[in-house]
Amino acid sequence: MEEGFNYSAHDVVSVKPQFYVGLEKSIGDLKKLLFQTQVSVVGMQCIGGGRKTTLALALCNDGDIKGYFQNVVFLTVSQSPNVKGLIETLWDKIIGMKSPEFQNEEDARMHLQKQLQWQSKPTLLVLDDVWSRVNLEKLLFQDARFKTLVTTRDSSTIPRNQSTRLYQLPLLGHEDALSLFCYWSFGQTSIPTNALASLVNEVQAECKGLPLALKVIGSCLNGEPRAAWETAKKKLSKGESISDYQRNGLITCLETSISFLDDVARECFLDLGLFPADIKICADALLDIWVYFRKMEWQEAFAILWELASRNLLNLTSNSSAAAISYGNASELYFSQHDVMRDLAIHLASQGHIINRERLLLSRKEQTLPGKWELLNERPFDAQIVSIHTGPMDESEWIEMNLPKAEVVIIFFAAIEFHLPPFIKSMKNLKFLVVCNYSSKRATIEGLDVLSSLPHLRSVRLQRLVAPNLQKQSNALHNLEKLSLSVCEGFGSASTFNYPKLQECNLDHCSDLEELPQNICYMPYAQMWSITNCHQVHKLPYDLGNLSSLRVLRLSALPDLKELPPSIGNLGELEYLDISVCEALKELPEEIGQLKKLTELDMRECSRLKRLPISGCGLISLKHVICDKEIKTQWLWAKKISIPELRIEIVEAQFRSDWIDD
Repeated sequence: MEEGFNYSAHDVVSVKPQFYVGLEKSIGDLKKLLFQTQVSVVGMQCIGGGRKTTLALALCNDGDIKGYFQNVVFLTVSQSPNVKGLIETLWDKIIGMKSPEFQNEEDARMHLQKQLQWQSKPTLLVLDDVWSRVNLEKLLFQDARFKTLVTTRDSSTIPRNQSTRLYQLPLLGHEDALSLFCYWSFGQTSIPTNALASLVNEVQAECKGLPLALKVIGSCLNGEPRAAWETAKKKLSKGESISDYQRNGLITCLETSISFLDDVARECFLDLGLFPADIKICADALLDIWVYFRKMEWQEAFAILWELASRNLLNLTSNSSAAAISYGNASELYFSQHDVMRDLAIHLASQGHIINRERLLLSRKEQTLPGKWELLNERPFDAQIVSIHTGPMDESEWIEMNLPKAEVVIIFFAAIEFHLPPFIKSMKNLKFLVVCNYSSKRATIEGLDVLSSLPHLRSVRLQRLVAPNLQKQSNALHNLEKLSLSVCEGFGSASTFNYPKLQECNLDHCSDLEELPQNICYMPYAQMWSITNCHQVHKLPYDLGNLSSLRVLRLSALPDLKELPPSIGNLGELEYLDISVCEALKELPEEIGQLKKLTELDMRECSRLKRLPISGCGLISLKHVICDKEIKTQWLWAKKISIPELRIEIVEAQFRSDWIDD
């Protein structure tokens, strides 16, 4: 670990609290429209970056709205939505009972429309970021107690009839724009006395009252000398004016913010274009690209993530305190990006001929394969990072693609069945593979046997899949260093789990994982094990203590786990232990006192754990413990006896397991 590396999720997420201005009037205007009896659909229109999403979220939390509507549902639709998946999510949130197996989006729509007739709760559905009327009409439902708010950039998306209204969201006026800009530039809502007011006003004016531009440009100028402000003013003045129809002007404006990044950070920003916009993605996926492809140390990669977040070029959130970040594990840290920022990343990364680009983004929005894909089997492409976004794909639909230099493959799809691209087996340099299903249900995946043909594969990340064949590949993946499985099924007791060079393993929301096999205890390079939200896990291997190199052990939200094996005392290198939300855990083994390098222990929400073992006083390196108030007195006693530097943090219950639906 690098000297002085002590980032935490709280530090990153709270780089600077969000600050909003000028929302009150717009919220009031929208409420008046929504409360009109004859109105069923309200459209809110503004250019990208005009704070439509921010306003919609604020409206959802408004007291009058929550008092009037007993059910408020927020869905991000985006440019290429999985309509069937969105309707399935609506069914879960509104109807509440198990949904039938919908045959297609029309079948799903028909079932939900029929079921709504039996619902008595007034419901507000917010459809955020809708790009076309065709998609919108598939998500509009008729019921006297059902109303829909739609955010869009194009006013023609909203149908015009007696039951619809269009609200055009204005950009910020001068006073509010200056307050927002100063907040991100100086940390206060007015121009400081030591700043040149005329220069600040000129730069702010070039942002044209657009909140995203004010926020990003202001963040990038924070702490910069006057020369940087002058340069920014010149660059911004060359951009086009921003209006409802001039998206390119916004891209030009925001491009100024990238000039503040060094060459390495700029390349990392361009990598953001490989991921979908407006959804939460595990930050580990981004960090792994920088570690395995860009050859960065993990701490260096995280520092760049921090920089991009501090400049508002991406957003970071965390599902928990995630103190494990300090030890090099970011499995509960998530990033998202505004689609305009993603457009900027794609725009800047698309310079030069497509054959010679480092990044190749393949997106399938139609039923047929895009014509551009056909080019990929005619000659080799130089792409080293390949990102594929698609819907269902079976083996016969894939065409052969010639990508011999690919080291990273990222696949995002929405389907209940999916076949990996067969051409992956020819990517002999592949180091990192991400396969993420973002539909509402787990997808059955086929074609995992191609992994056995990849001798240099170092990291695999799978999300929302049923993948029983992965275990069969474990013997072939003898060079794998990192495995991350989230919301996956098909493992059962995981009787085969043999990855001899594995250093890090993250298992999260693996619903049918019951018991970890003994052979996980014989991985001499293992440094980080994270097993979280796996509600069927009731037992850990007896020989867990054989993982002599383990530095981080996370066993969070395992409600059936009743005990820790005594061999845990043999983990002589362990620095961080998380047993939070293990509600069945009644005691800690006496051997835990042998963990002489343990510096942090998270044991919050262990409601049955009422007593510490006497050996707890032997944890002489312990600096921080997070616990419930019932056990605080015992830790105070240990602090007084033998751990004088111990900091004891008492937290209220805050665990949530519904993040998957966010």
